Formats: sequence, structure tokens, C-alpha cells
Amino acid sequence: MSHALLAGISRTTEPRTMLRRFLALDAVVTGANGLAYVLASGPLGRLLGVDAALLLGLGVFLTVFAAGVGYLASRPQPPAAAVTLVVDANVLWAVLGVVALVAWLSPTTAGTLWIPVQAATVAGFAALQWTALRAAAAGR
Repeated sequence: MSHALLAGISRTTEPRTMLRRFLALDAVVTGANGLAYVLASGPLGRLLGVDAALLLGLGVFLTVFAAGVGYLASRPQPPAAAVTLVVDANVLWAVLGVVALVAWLSPTTAGTLWIPVQAATVAGFAALQWTALRAAAAGR
């Protein structure tokens, strides 16, 4: 991913600001998803064809994860090791989402569409964050 593309997406040419914005976006989207799973696990479970208790547990995890990512986004210079952990967690989430879809979930049509979209979104966050982290480390 080129520096110009990242600058266009994040609306800044400063790598640390890019990184913080990508982390903040991840925190907002993940937090909203987590809260939706917590507050509406029953209806969403029926819509997606996923067990409500599983969604509730995932929602709690996502909400806590989002708070941590939001904290990192609020730091003037997020620690590289912590950002790498977020990137790794996002990659793992994306992979596990696809594996769960294929291996052990039996979702509805809505769930069959939602799970890969969510996995692709999270993988996108990981790619943006990793690229911005590398740019910040290079001192661009």
C-alpha cells in the first residue's frame, strides 16, 4: 500500500496521525459491533443464525478490545508492540471468522453474508494499521 494511498484514506501525510486515525476507526467500528452484540444478542442471533450466547460473549470481548484500541488511538505515539498486537488480533479475528463460517457455524443467509464482510473489514483495518505503523517507524 503506497504512502499516497494511505494519506488519501487518512486525510493526512503524517504517519503517526494516520496510525492513530486507523486505530480510532477500528475502535469505533469494533465498539459499535460489540455493543450491538451485547444489547441485541437474541435478535441478532436469530437474524444471523448464530447462538445468542456466543454473540453475547463475542460482544463483551469486542467491547473491551475496542476500548483498548481506543486507548492506543488516544496516545500521541502508540507503542509499536501494542499496535502489532492489535494487528495480529485483527488478522486472527478475520481468519477465525472465515474458519467458523466453513467449519462449525450454520448461519442464515444474512449470517453467511455478514461474517465474510466483517472478516474483510477487520482484515482491512489490520492492513491499514500495519502499513501506517511501518511508515511511522520509517519516520516518513
